[in-house]
Parts: sequence; structure tokens; C-alpha cells
Amino acid sequence: MTVSTALSPEHRANRAQALKKALSERILVLDGAAGTMIQRHKLDEAAYRGERFADWGQDVAGNNDLLNLTQPQIIKEMHAQYLAAGADIVETNTFSSTTIAQADYAMEELVWELNVEGARLAREAADDASTPEKPRFVAGAIGPTNRTASISPDVNDPGARNTSFEELASAYKNAAKALIEGGVDTLLIETIFDTLNAKAATFGLEELFDELGYRVPLMLSVTITDQSGRTLSGQTTAAFWNSMRHVAPLSVGVNCALGPDLMRPYVAELSNIAESFTSAYPNAGLPNAFGEYDETPESMTVHMQEWAESGLLNIIGGCCGTTPDHIAAFAKAVDGLPPRQPATPDRAMRLSGLEPMVMRG
Repeated sequence: MTVSTALSPEHRANRAQALKKALSERILVLDGAAGTMIQRHKLDEAAYRGERFADWGQDVAGNNDLLNLTQPQIIKEMHAQYLAAGADIVETNTFSSTTIAQADYAMEELVWELNVEGARLAREAADDASTPEKPRFVAGAIGPTNRTASISPDVNDPGARNTSFEELASAYKNAAKALIEGGVDTLLIETIFDTLNAKAATFGLEELFDELGYRVPLMLSVTITDQSGRTLSGQTTAAFWNSMRHVAPLSVGVNCALGPDLMRPYVAELSNIAESFTSAYPNAGLPNAFGEYDETPESMTVHMQEWAESGLLNIIGGCCGTTPDHIAAFAKAVDGLPPRQPATPDRAMRLSGLEPMVMRG
């Protein structure tokens, strides 16, 4: 059974205002990787299943979101460690809690519960760590799913797709509704590798906001998959922003894939053009031959502090391979530094394909 911690519309509006106020006053710190922390526990199949899913018909090891139900103490303690390290915002452990992603484990019917419980655990940890001087916030994490609306899964059939815009929009909408029910302050559509997936997500969320009668602040984070400077579906950073700026997100940023040294140009580009707040949470470098991450808190902080000192950031955090030690180092490095001021671009028609196009009168 799940327990709702949904915020009242009035309380939610106050929380949104508090978050915007904090972003305008200082650089906020986002948490680090969930998977890295979970891997430290070396959980086996039985630990993932717990008593409730002991007889599940297929393997579930690796379904980290399931731990919201079977090992909630591990997830809440993870949030607590990031908050103790200085995080202002913690993400829910719900990256794969959509019907599309959970189909790999035949657990589509658990999606509502996974999201509500994931939000509740993060909400409780954030509330425990909050003070009047330093409120803590919860971002409802929604990953990109494991399917793409723009790219064929069959090299012999360029027109083939294994999902649709409508299926994606519905999956994102249902996940977001449950996250809101669980008490999140904002919704984070992250690791966007296909802008069409992100458009489906925001379409579904706009439908949800109409039904609810109120809005929840929206955060977007794109992933540049390699040094070509493009998403997996081929867009540049500027083209991505032109495609998504109409939804007026609270923040837009870059996460995953690259380490801080290689990510900087794309963070800087977004910082120069985005009217919203900006975020960055890179990997701890590129994975090495053993699939591990080599960037230490000290080596990453050299880059992250320079970004902050250069006025590029409103939100700083870590993705794959980062830990509370990384987050503590980032928090210390940006403490007292002024936040970036959102851009004020000139009036123009901004369009996009794979590249941006700007038309001025």
C-alpha cells in the first residue's frame, strides 16, 4: 500500500516560489548518482525481489527502481547521504518507472506505486534535512525510456519504430501524476537523447496540468552523447533548446555521457541562449575499460568551480559515477558564488532541425 504525501495546491505554489527564489539567490546543488550508490550494496537477485516478489516470473536484478518497494531503507539512506553532503535538491529513484521501461521486467502494473513510493522516500528525507534557512527540494526524475521515437531499431527499415508519440506521452503523463501524488516539488525530464521523446513527455505533462488545474515546475536535461556535440537523434544543443523553449521550463541543462572537461562547451552554449535557469550534472568522466569512473571529487571540482565562477550555472550536481563525496566538494566550491543570470536574447524567430535556425527581422 502506498501513502500519499501530495502537497495541497497552495502549499505547492509556495514551494515552487521558494525554489525559484533560491535559484535567483545562489547556485543550488543537485545530488549525485543513484546507481553508483546502489551498487555499493552488492545486492543479489533475492535482495532485489524481497519477500513480495520472491516468486516473480523473471529476473529483476538491476531494476533499481524496484528497490523503492523492496529495499526502501537503502533508497532513503541514499537520499539522506546526499542531503548531508550539501544537496539542495534530491532526485527520486524513478528513472525507469514508466510502463515502457518496466516492460523489461513485466512490471508495468507497478509503475504508479514505484513513482509514489519513490517520491515519498525522497520527500521524507528532504523534509528531515530542511531548515527555514535552507529548504530542501525533491525533483521527480523521469528518464528517457529505453525506446526512441526518432530512430529505427531496424537498420533494414528506416521507418520502423518500437514506440509511438502517443504511447510515450501516456507513459510520461502517468509517471508524472504519480510523482506529484507522492509529493515532488518539480518534475525533471532527464538524460534526453531524443528530442521527440522529450516533446512527447511535455505534451503528456501539459495534458496532466490541464486536468489537475495547476502546474508543477518543469526541469529539462539533455545528454550530448559524444564529442560530436549532438544528441543521439542528431540535434545540437542550440537546436534542442529551440525545439523545447516553448514549454518555458524552470531550468534546462546537460547531464550524463561526458565528463566535466568535455561537457563544458555545451553547458556554455545553453547558458548563453536559455531564458530559463541552467543546470549541469556530468558523469565522473567517461567509463574506463572496466566500466568504472575515474574522476575524483577533486579532479571534477576544478572544472565545476570554473563553470560557476564563469557564470554558467544555477544548478550543479553529478551523474554516473558521482558520490556524496563529489557532491560535498561541489557544494563547498560554489558556496557564496553568485548564480548565473538567465539570458535575454533578442527578439527573433528561432527554429530547429538538426541545426538551429534564427530569423531576425
